[in-house]
This record gives sequence, C-alpha cells and structure tokens, in this order.
Amino acid sequence: MSKGSTKYWNVLAEKHRNRWQALEGTDGMIEQVTLGKDSVSGDVTRLTRFRAGADTTPFGCSCHDFPEEVFVVSGRLYDQANERWLEQGDYASRMPGEIHGPFLCEQECIVLEISSPGPL
Repeated sequence: MSKGSTKYWNVLAEKHRNRWQALEGTDGMIEQVTLGKDSVSGDVTRLTRFRAGADTTPFGCSCHDFPEEVFVVSGRLYDQANERWLEQGDYASRMPGEIHGPFLCEQECIVLEISSPGPL
C-alpha cells in the first residue's frame, strides 16, 4: 500500500489553516496535520506544531512499539526524557520502545514526524 495524500499544497498557507487539528487536552497549544497516511499499515507522515509555552508534562513520556523519525523544521523543543534540546535541523530516528518526552516549548516549533507501525 501507499500513503494517501494531497500531491501538492502549502501546509503553512493560511487557506489551509482548517486542516490543522488541536490535540485533545492541549487547549490548542499543540496541533497536527496529517500529510499522508496508509490506511492499511497505519504508516503516517505528519507535522506537529507546538505553540510557545506548550508543555506535554501532564501526558508523561511516550513510547511506541514501532519506529518513528522526527525532524525539527523550525523552532526548538526540550525532550525531558533525553535531557536535550531538539533544535531546527535536528533529526532523530527512534527505535521501537525508545522513551521520549515529555516536551517543553519556549517558542513555536514545527516537527515533521514519520511513524511506521506497519510490518517491520
């Protein structure tokens, strides 16, 4: 299968603002937009926007049973589990079971995430 997606569009354009969805329990401080998703495997490519002041501490650490790649497009984000700032241009390849987060954000940050829960 392949990921279904819109072939060409500017995700950050104001006219596409309605495609971003606030994550439940974040009071709009964290939003996501799905760029592509394989409905069979669950593989997904998305952007997550953390607003200045976003704090995921109430959600605790994250851990997945699938690989995940992240790339910081803009801004910076503090990963408490790994005790490090992820800054613009940083890339991380997380193996299944790797603990990450919670995250703190001082300035707006956009992160590209590629998750692959399908068969390894």
